[in-house]
Amino acid sequence: MPNTSDSLDLYAKVEDLLGVKEAAPGLYAHYLLFLNTITCDSLLDVGCGSGDFLRQMQGALAIPEVKGIDLSPLMIERTSEQGFEAECIDLCEMQGTYDVITAVFDMLNYLDKTQLKRFLGCVREHLNEGGYFLCDINTLYGFENVAVGSYIVDDDERFLTVDSDFEAGEYISEFTLFEKEGECFKKLQETIRQYYHMVDELLALSGLELVSSDEVNLYELENADKNFMVLRKMQGA
Repeated sequence: MPNTSDSLDLYAKVEDLLGVKEAAPGLYAHYLLFLNTITCDSLLDVGCGSGDFLRQMQGALAIPEVKGIDLSPLMIERTSEQGFEAECIDLCEMQGTYDVITAVFDMLNYLDKTQLKRFLGCVREHLNEGGYFLCDINTLYGFENVAVGSYIVDDDERFLTVDSDFEAGEYISEFTLFEKEGECFKKLQETIRQYYHMVDELLALSGLELVSSDEVNLYELENADKNFMVLRKMQGA
């Protein structure tokens, strides 16, 4: 979930070029394995993107109530097209509580420390007592080794370059997209930032209880590139 409306729009245009969909099933499996162990009547996916995660979870679990929210109108449109309730809204501004809230594919890493504290407070407010928050965050190894450097990809309609660097806990990506319009190409350019967060830091800010934290290696590198976490809102929290 990139940081501004302009960067959200650009990211939505190129997500399919970034290899996210190819890596997603290996990550989704961790979510599904845990959700299979609990009773869940309602699930909210924050930063739902195009709705692929909701489609796979709902297809396997048949949860009575599912909803996705995202700050990109284009992503909300895609999720709605898959038949799911979806709303373009900030979590902290919406109503309702849920048995499970998810934030998939390093969504939390797009939040700086101040934004993360606010977001986790809103997660707690929107969880039912005994409810679960499932998320994944990039490891330090993942930031330093998976996507630093230059990346170039194109199809018949788009040409994308991404130049990325990680320094002092901040991952900065310069996205440049040339998108075909008629016989010409329109240039779009945005900076997208992510921030390194430690598991203990996230736990302290959340006010939730840690149920489990598992390392995930999506890209078959030497070390894990993500941590998958399950947190729970205990009674009275």
